[in-house]
Amino acid sequence: MMGKERRRAIEKALGEGQEPIKGTEFSKKYGVSRQVIVQDIALLRAEGKEIIATPQGYLLPKKQTSRLVKTIVSRHKREEDLNEELTLMVDLGVRIIDVIVEHPVYGEIRGNLNIRSRLDIENFMNQLDREEAKPLAELTDGIHMHTIEVPSEAVYQKLLKALRKKHYLIE
Repeated sequence: MMGKERRRAIEKALGEGQEPIKGTEFSKKYGVSRQVIVQDIALLRAEGKEIIATPQGYLLPKKQTSRLVKTIVSRHKREEDLNEELTLMVDLGVRIIDVIVEHPVYGEIRGNLNIRSRLDIENFMNQLDREEAKPLAELTDGIHMHTIEVPSEAVYQKLLKALRKKHYLIE
């Protein structure tokens, strides 16, 4: 399969898929290296495709949603608090789209998360450990933002209350 044909197949698979797809899955399917897939994704992005890379794999954002998209600002310093903060959100049916920090030199740094469940949290925390990586919030003394998708305003207010109670929310 030639590059252009493979890129169209990747785009189609991402458009039809409900879950993120890992680059290694594409590389096995098309018999190329993962680096070739990374280049294919870069070329698709250059064409204007909004492909997001998350810890779970690549995905195309779904445009239509009846859910609300909000941004919260929070602060915590320990990884245990990170786990608790994320768990508070997913237990309320919230999808954590990303994490954002404002770095004094680089400006806004954004990490795509796409966390929807406790299993996603467990996988994310394990990946941090496995890679010996630190959360982005460590760059900013624990202060960070999350873009979240909530099912309703009532759930959003409940989340704010829970985050206040834990002293994570910055208002």
